[in-house]
Amino acid sequence: MKKTAILAASALLTLAAPATAQNLSNLRIMAPASPGGGWDQTSRTIQTVLQNQGIAKPVQVFNVPGAGGTIGLAQLYNSKGDSNLLMTMGLVMVGAIQTNSSKVDLSRVTPIARLTGEYEVIVVPTSSPYKTLGDLAAAWKANPSLPFAGGSAGGTDHMLVGLFAKSAGVDPRKMNYVPFSGGGETLAAVLGNQVTAAVAGYGEFEAQIKAGKLRALGISAPKAQPGIPVATMKSQGFNVELANWRGIVAAPGLSSSEKGALVAAMDKLHASKEWKDTLKTRNWTDLYMSGSKFDVFLKLEATRTREVLKDIGLVK
Repeated sequence: MKKTAILAASALLTLAAPATAQNLSNLRIMAPASPGGGWDQTSRTIQTVLQNQGIAKPVQVFNVPGAGGTIGLAQLYNSKGDSNLLMTMGLVMVGAIQTNSSKVDLSRVTPIARLTGEYEVIVVPTSSPYKTLGDLAAAWKANPSLPFAGGSAGGTDHMLVGLFAKSAGVDPRKMNYVPFSGGGETLAAVLGNQVTAAVAGYGEFEAQIKAGKLRALGISAPKAQPGIPVATMKSQGFNVELANWRGIVAAPGLSSSEKGALVAAMDKLHASKEWKDTLKTRNWTDLYMSGSKFDVFLKLEATRTREVLKDIGLVK
């Protein structure tokens, strides 16, 4: 009798194991941008860790570029009920949904987790007369046409300049924002004194800051960041906090158990030593948040982003 019970239990366990694995087999991760960019790198890093840790096998990454990720978002929305499909996204997409008047927004898909982020810094050439963020703000208030360089219009850099303008008492609609398509062009503009200041993620400017060619006046983090000797904007009297975060969403129409399995997979990925080592190697800030907390965060971020873009004059 005991032997029969043991065999029965053993059979149940054998049946249960593949069922769990089946939920996380043949995963596909869409990078809604061209190969080589931030979303693509994040997607392929997730792919590697999920497979190496045995959390999901196999995992495929594919690219659907265009319109700040909103083409990929529409494709995800049209894959309703596909529990094997994930998409990497982030703050840039939150803004692009609004500036591109996308018919599909993030409320139409399934939030899974926020993973990483990078805080923004405001820099000036070391020859600049502005030694502090307060110096720059005072000069900017007196002359709103001072040019600031950053990435594409409506992107994270542009949003940060808009938030800084509002906090500094400058009308965001009057600010002179000069968008560039890449970090290299932004760097060249500020080093060549073509603009007064520039904005990007800290990593874009790190080498030039350490070489003494650029002066970092402030970072958009909520508190001082380990290894980054730059005062926060908040500590200097400017109520500005912004992270260029990246996360994962899934197709709409999933059951609670299907969503739960995907959230659990991201929780396991985040807890792994391989992921933590990867964050250090790539200089990615850990901003992990999953499940219902991420659902709420996305709604709040969409509202905040819309307000910033309205202030700038990019959306009505």
